[in-house]
Order: sequence, then structure tokens, then C-alpha cells
Amino acid sequence: MSAAKPHRPIGITILALLALLAALAALLQTLQMLHILPFFLGPVRFFTFDLIGAIVWGVMTALYAWLFRMLWIVNLRGWLFVIVLAVLNLVMAGLSILGASTLVAMLPSVIVNVVVLVYALSPGVKDAFDWEGRRS
Repeated sequence: MSAAKPHRPIGITILALLALLAALAALLQTLQMLHILPFFLGPVRFFTFDLIGAIVWGVMTALYAWLFRMLWIVNLRGWLFVIVLAVLNLVMAGLSILGASTLVAMLPSVIVNVVVLVYALSPGVKDAFDWEGRRS
């Protein structure tokens, strides 16, 4: 007998791909704070000590990559964590703006995380994770 693969609705696939896009946006911020990539949209700084900002954005990149896998295998915890991580990324972008980065420079991360948060909270995506059927 073969084990049944979990069914992945299109809404969850889109959410997983949005999480991957958010990981790429966080990676962009990480590489800019490490001064590996040039600043495209404006200066990127984190309270005049970019290494701390690069470490935090790097952790966000790793978390979003892990989250992509969780969503890809349709894990309920992945859906819960995508909401928490999107909010944390928005807070981190706000802190970066307060720490001398420009709003325009943080705009890719802000836009992607707002889209992820709104899409994750949409009723169709919430229903796709089958809340009642997974509770024990």
C-alpha cells in the first residue's frame, strides 16, 4: 500500500509561493545590509549598525524558507506561523525605517508581507487548511 499524499489546494500553493517571495525579499534586505548588493531604492541601515540588521533579516530569510516547506506539505502550523512571521517582518521593516532606512528601500518587504498577511487571512485559504477536520 502507498501512503496518501496530502492534497494541496491552489490557495495553499499560492501562499507557499508568496512565502518564497517573502524569503527572497528578506534575503535582498540581508545582502544589502551586509553591503554585498548595492542599494536599489534608497539607503538601508539599521541604527548605524548594519550587522545586527543583517543577522535579523537573515533569520527571517531562513524562517520563511522553512515556512515555505511547511506550507508546501500542507501543515496547519505553517499557516499559523505565516501570520506570525508576516507580522514580525512588518515590525522589522518598521524598525529598519526608524533605524535610518528609507521607506522606499523597505517597500519591497512591506508590500510582500502585507500581501502574504492579507492572503493568509482570506476565508478561502483558512478553509483550505480544514480547521475542524484537523483538531483532535
